[in-house]
Amino acid sequence: MTHRIIVAGLSVAAAMLPALAQAQPADYPSRPLRLVVPYAPGGIADLLGRVVAQPLGAMYGRALVVENRSGSGGHIGADAVVNAPADGYTLMLATISHNAAYSM
Repeated sequence: MTHRIIVAGLSVAAAMLPALAQAQPADYPSRPLRLVVPYAPGGIADLLGRVVAQPLGAMYGRALVVENRSGSGGHIGADAVVNAPADGYTLMLATISHNAAYSM
């Protein structure tokens, strides 16, 4: 019985987590977005970033600037995104290694 109560409590807590997220202002985005591709221009990651940027920019009605920050296996670009202001205007085309390295 105790196990069920714990699971039920955790389920309710997990369901409430989205309510804790900060909402973007109604005029978001009010300036161009930036998509950091942590690899060199001309490669498949750059191509994928540019293919994704076009419809994403159209969806938001703003320009989405693709910025290549290559070097150190992509960690220079990932570091630039981690140190960017947490305002929702900087996105990154990431791999699982970047997510694992910078989520800690």
